[in-house]
Amino acid sequence: MHNYLKNDVIIVHYPFSNVSSSKIRPAVVISVPHVSEDVFVVPLTSRTISLLPGEFVLADWVKAGLNVETAAKRGIYTVNKSLIIKKVGKISLSDSERLESSLREWLGF
Repeated sequence: MHNYLKNDVIIVHYPFSNVSSSKIRPAVVISVPHVSEDVFVVPLTSRTISLLPGEFVLADWVKAGLNVETAAKRGIYTVNKSLIIKKVGKISLSDSERLESSLREWLGF
């Protein structure tokens, strides 16, 4: 099984809460490689207006392997590696620093 690295941009099946179906969406890995089959991710979205505090548009979304302007959404999810379809890129250092800042804000660190 592939080890995904922190700041990798991935495409993942997000199961609905009732597990009846799923959506295919991009996300950023925020955890370091671990023996667990789960990774922590922050969801990404093409909806870049009306963002909540701490949410932001990636400055380097093209370099991250994304096709459209994309924002980091407020949220942290645990995803089993089996739900990851593929890696498409990696966020830039500046976007990574901004995401770290947002995570601290969201979590109160």
